[in-house]
Amino acid sequence: MPVEFLGIAATNDGSETTPRSGAAFDKGYTLRLARAHEEHGWDRVLFAYGSGAPDPAPAAAYVASRLEKLQILLAHRPNVSYPTFAAKTFATLDQISEGRLTVHFITGGNDHEQGREGDTLTKDERYARTREYIDVVKKIWTTHEPFDHEGDHYRFHDFVSDVFPVQQPRPGVSFGGSSPAAYAAGGAEADIYCLWGEPLAETAEQIGAVEAAAKAAGRTEAPRIQVAFRPIIAPTEELAWEKAHRTVGAIRQRREEGLVRQPRRGSRGNPENTGSQRLLAIAEAGERYDRALWTPTAAATGGAGNSNALVGTPETVAQALLDYYDLGVDILSARGYDLLDDAIDFGRYVIPIVREEVAKRDAERVARGALAGVNG
Repeated sequence: MPVEFLGIAATNDGSETTPRSGAAFDKGYTLRLARAHEEHGWDRVLFAYGSGAPDPAPAAAYVASRLEKLQILLAHRPNVSYPTFAAKTFATLDQISEGRLTVHFITGGNDHEQGREGDTLTKDERYARTREYIDVVKKIWTTHEPFDHEGDHYRFHDFVSDVFPVQQPRPGVSFGGSSPAAYAAGGAEADIYCLWGEPLAETAEQIGAVEAAAKAAGRTEAPRIQVAFRPIIAPTEELAWEKAHRTVGAIRQRREEGLVRQPRRGSRGNPENTGSQRLLAIAEAGERYDRALWTPTAAATGGAGNSNALVGTPETVAQALLDYYDLGVDILSARGYDLLDDAIDFGRYVIPIVREEVAKRDAERVARGALAGVNG
């Protein structure tokens, strides 16, 4: 099966290790970073969402109108707009990008962050709302006659959009999460299911949970699987590990100095979302897993989002990614700590190795199938 690479479409040059040098929306940097991905073998970039961050939809439209091949993954929280409005926004962006849009729906794992924009639902209520929201958006994308909707969270009458996506029948739907409620929602609705990088054994378990949820929802095909990492690469193993320890030192220093906004914790001092809880539990159990997975970066951030690293030479990191590919992961998400330079280096030195090895695996699979056909 083909493999795809997802990078980050940051709107400024700040990261966990370095402060941003300009405005929150640095138009020149946003385009430069996206162009670096397009020119160095990446397939798509994520425009992430944060309560106080620049709106990702117009930023994505800005990039899509200036680049020709790079695909767009747009993050969206259902609490910030009505699905009729959002569906038109997405369809317009798919028109601007000439069919390069996928939408990543975020339910939200932190009550405080959700509350910053007026969302007071419980986590289970948010998942129910997200499922209804996705269902409505899909229907708007594909329905050319006015219709009514009477749901638990949304009600409207006689609506039909006058703008439709380029992609037929619709753009892809991406979803993520590590709780049973997330598996159920994403297993039912998602084309792509997104996981944070965990050890191979735990990742295999999560893939199994997603597949089981899809089957329980009556689907004959499970979502494609995406897994996200923070690659730390260098020409030698020694230099890579030196770089890794410098990276963790920089993360810890910025957090200790109060230069990074701390995520709110639950009543027991733990992250509210299951994904972060899993990352911290894995980090507590060990620093190194499998071929190259390293957890201190996750521990240093408090399990904040995509934070487990893959450390080593480009060859080592590429082989580690292939281990996940062999589990059934066909979308590999990677984001370095120096966003621009790391995107270029990863594209130059890691992506070609992975693509070459995947092509070999696919050719061998075809040859085995042909041989089995002859022998049969």
